Amino acid sequence: MPKILVTGADGFIGSHLVEELIANGKDVRAFVFYNSFNSWGWLDTFSKDMLREIDVFAGDIRDPNGVRKAMQGVDEVYHLAALIAIPFSYHSPDSYIDTNIKGTLNVLQAARDLGMSRILVTSTSEVYGTAQYVPIDEKHPMQGQSPYSATKIGADRLAESFYRSFNLPVTIVRPFNTYGPRQSARAVIPTIITQLLAGKEDIQLGSLSPTRDFNYVKDTVKGFIEIAKTDKTIGEEINIATQREISIGQLANKLIKQINPQARIVCDDQRLRPGNSEVNRLLGSNEKIKSLTNWKPQYTLEQGLAETIEFFRNNLDKYKTDIYNI
Repeated sequence: MPKILVTGADGFIGSHLVEELIANGKDVRAFVFYNSFNSWGWLDTFSKDMLREIDVFAGDIRDPNGVRKAMQGVDEVYHLAALIAIPFSYHSPDSYIDTNIKGTLNVLQAARDLGMSRILVTSTSEVYGTAQYVPIDEKHPMQGQSPYSATKIGADRLAESFYRSFNLPVTIVRPFNTYGPRQSARAVIPTIITQLLAGKEDIQLGSLSPTRDFNYVKDTVKGFIEIAKTDKTIGEEINIATQREISIGQLANKLIKQINPQARIVCDDQRLRPGNSEVNRLLGSNEKIKSLTNWKPQYTLEQGLAETIEFFRNNLDKYKTDIYNI
């Protein structure tokens, strides 16, 4: 059985991916961010029985030596480790370059030297910027509208160069907006849900007009797994999208009706992106992933939101609901 390394395994999508791979009987090594608390992030919430099946490696994706050591004896890599919060990238762009670009280079270099059979590099729909046409397919132009998206564009192009230059079996996996249990409070859906569950009646949000294409996290991780099953996806950039969109205002009102109909939306200026940085429309095409794999979304937005609300209802104490999380 091939051994699979998941970088960013302690995070939101990464922990769900590890969980799904273990459920499928895979041999998994989980790369988590080393810290003095010896925290393994969301992996710490797994049962002891499941943790016994996971080979946990604590390190730093920015360190090429630790990355290489983690990748020894591994056949496939799902590279998810990244800094992803857009507001934080405005004032700390250096850390995004070190983590997202240099970290990806570390993975690619080690994969080349160690002869890996598959490398999945995680991209983001933010690389497209505001839609120039919809649905956004993989040929859509890229536009760096935040330091975060610029670093992900750089990482994508590095991955492409290693495929073209060294025939490294790389696939660029590009999820649109993923949501679900365990997501950080800096994302819009947890922001809305946690404020509502905390009993706030003034729900602080930024711009309400942008639209997004939301993937439930279980659909996203199954997209990764399906992409890795076939050689037809090597050398390709592949969206994971529902091909449906909803505005932030519509989404907020949907959640308000479900949790607290008395609440109202209040615009908070500090949550607004700079005008030229706001991505006003994201609606992804999923034609390519459907043509190359057996993937298709299994969850409606309503089903995904119901599971997400239930998670946050049971884990509200883990979130800071009285501050703007960036």
